[in-house]
Amino acid sequence: MIDCDRWDVVTALFPFVDAPVRKPRPVLVLTRRAFHLAHAHLIGCMVTTAAGSHWPSDHPIRDVAGAGLSHASVVRWKVFTLPSALVGKRIGALSESDRIGMEASQGGVLGRRL
Repeated sequence: MIDCDRWDVVTALFPFVDAPVRKPRPVLVLTRRAFHLAHAHLIGCMVTTAAGSHWPSDHPIRDVAGAGLSHASVVRWKVFTLPSALVGKRIGALSESDRIGMEASQGGVLGRRL
C-alpha cells in the first residue's frame, strides 16, 4: 500500500470493460490515511481529460503540474472504493485553491456535511 492522504493524486490500475487490459489512471483520493490503513481501501474520484464527454459536476484542476498530471484534466464525481492493492504511486496533490474548489463542489454534489 502506498502512503497517501486526502487530496493526493495517485495512479491505479483500472480494467476496461471492452478489453482485457489494465491501464494506470489518475485518481483523486478523498479519504484520509487512517481510513486506508484500517480498511486497505481508499475512496476516490475519477480524474480525466474529459476529451469525449462532460458532466455538469466536473471540476477543472487549475494546477495541473502540482497534481502530477501532464494534460488539462477535471475531477469527475464518479466516486468509487478502490482496494489498496490496485493503487500504484502518488504522483501529486491538489493545490490549496483546487482543494477549496473541490470542497465547494462536494457540497453541491453530496451536501454540506458527510
